[in-house]
Amino acid sequence: MIGPLVLLPHDGVRHLTSERAGSWGTIRFRTLPGDRLALISFVHNGTAGYQVGLQPKRHPMNTAAIGGGGLWCRVPVDLHLAWYEIAKRYAAMIPFNDFKTMLPRTPKDPGNSGYVVLTYAPDAETAPYNEVPIPQFAAWFVTRQGAEAAAVAVEPDVTGIVQLHPYWPVADLSKVTVMVVGVGSIGGAATTALAGYGVGRLRLVDPDRLMWHNLVRHVLPDRYVGQYKVDGLREHLAERRPDTAVEPFRLDVVDHADVMRDLLHDTDIVLCCADGVSARRSAGHLARRAGRPAILACALADGGIGEIIRLRPWPDHGCLLCRRQTLTDTEVLDPEPALEAEYGTGTLHRPMTAVGSDLFLIGDLAAKVAVASALEAAGHFEHRLPGEHLTIGLQAQRGWTGPFDLGFTGQVRWTPANPPRLDCPTCGQP
Repeated sequence: MIGPLVLLPHDGVRHLTSERAGSWGTIRFRTLPGDRLALISFVHNGTAGYQVGLQPKRHPMNTAAIGGGGLWCRVPVDLHLAWYEIAKRYAAMIPFNDFKTMLPRTPKDPGNSGYVVLTYAPDAETAPYNEVPIPQFAAWFVTRQGAEAAAVAVEPDVTGIVQLHPYWPVADLSKVTVMVVGVGSIGGAATTALAGYGVGRLRLVDPDRLMWHNLVRHVLPDRYVGQYKVDGLREHLAERRPDTAVEPFRLDVVDHADVMRDLLHDTDIVLCCADGVSARRSAGHLARRAGRPAILACALADGGIGEIIRLRPWPDHGCLLCRRQTLTDTEVLDPEPALEAEYGTGTLHRPMTAVGSDLFLIGDLAAKVAVASALEAAGHFEHRLPGEHLTIGLQAQRGWTGPFDLGFTGQVRWTPANPPRLDCPTCGQP
């Protein structure tokens, strides 16, 4: 949007359009220096005055510099027709002497500094005016030279994921609980994506704190350094995605398996993005025993391959160990042992060879698999996936076999599930 802009909070709209409102009144506004942006922060509707502001309350415009006062008034729709023509064509301003004759009340001399006039045309949304985009609210920056048209952005009553209804299954996803195990590079991105999809509740499980070496590949900014990742993500998402409830747990999926079992009773899907064989096996085992689908996401081949496995607790679907054993039996390389070392910066860590955006891509895809699984379970069969094992080439890989034979960046393979082994302690009867 080019040109000056006036923000009108929805509380301001309510006071200006109420039955008790008169035909004119005064306003006060706040401004952002150098941006030609104004916020209506006070309205007097003819009977009383009201302080108004944007949501959330921490919005920077709510505490911006005091910009002065102005006027609001109800006007015939013809004035907004003129506003529309001026704004559409970036035409010159209306001379002040002409502009003041269009208002029901003669405005004061704008002096050298000028002021804002907010006009309200109730008939703008009625025929025949609704055939063109004429707004109900318009604004004017008034000086002695004239009145310059300014756009008005009216804060809606409803924001957030519900705005996508009915084109996105908002209600069904709002009932879903996803447990994310490991909220590092991949898990942090997956958590953000799940909230963006409108998942109602996220349970974040990770015992680690955010450190400086994490920043190059994490969704959290540096102000969260030193905090537990789960706590930082809860605060981060509270600002960005307030529709999603976030529950942080400073737990290790292996050491605190007993607590995890209790949490799984009212969890729908487990998404494990943790490094390490033991964490992945534990998450898959616990989910299987609880009768919950598990999704495992990781980067292989030093960041050259992204892998996402869906483990559904079905009789003909094997667990992670069954899948990996099938690879070994068919002489395909088992990539699992390479996940045991942690990434980091010290001598006991592998170097960070994968770039952050590739890891975010894996996290986003893992979130998509989780959401597709939840929607399919809710009867939205248009979200069915083509397989249970996804591999994607992030860099061309030579010498890998089976589902990891990805000779091109961006190449994708989907493969089906393998049946469980007869002697599997996870897939067998408890």
